[in-house]
Amino acid sequence: MSPVSPYQVCVAFLLRDRADGRTEVLLGRKKTGLGSGNIVGLGGKIEPGESALEAIVREIEEESSLVVAPGDLTEMGLVKFAFPFRENWSQDSTVFVAREWRGEPQESDEVSPAWYPLDELPLEAMWDDAKHWLPAVLAGERVLGDFVFGEDCATVSHHELHDPQ
Repeated sequence: MSPVSPYQVCVAFLLRDRADGRTEVLLGRKKTGLGSGNIVGLGGKIEPGESALEAIVREIEEESSLVVAPGDLTEMGLVKFAFPFRENWSQDSTVFVAREWRGEPQESDEVSPAWYPLDELPLEAMWDDAKHWLPAVLAGERVLGDFVFGEDCATVSHHELHDPQ
């Protein structure tokens, strides 16, 4: 694994089952900041003194108005992102999944949320790394990955997935 990044973030994927048996995931179009325009999971920066779990509960509510109890979140791993051509973008992201929450998703200043069927993930509109690990996480697998982005800061130039055990 790569060294620990000073920039720690968290991301969550909320899942629900439709009446027809298909499962959907809540994603959102990022409206501001890093990754603006991309479709992303809910989440953001872990504040000083805050655990990843505390941060993701706060971020979900800030970005979507949904309230998730800490016990309803399952930590699914860690994904590390290196941006050699823009070091201040490098970050480590703790990944969570939840199937229980209160409320209905609402648009915020940061994200415009929408539900996507798992078999129709908008991977082409997401960060380039998502195609390498997100489907597995949404299928219930843990992830531990290192991703290095190229000079364009958009395309993965190298990645490694490790055994998360």
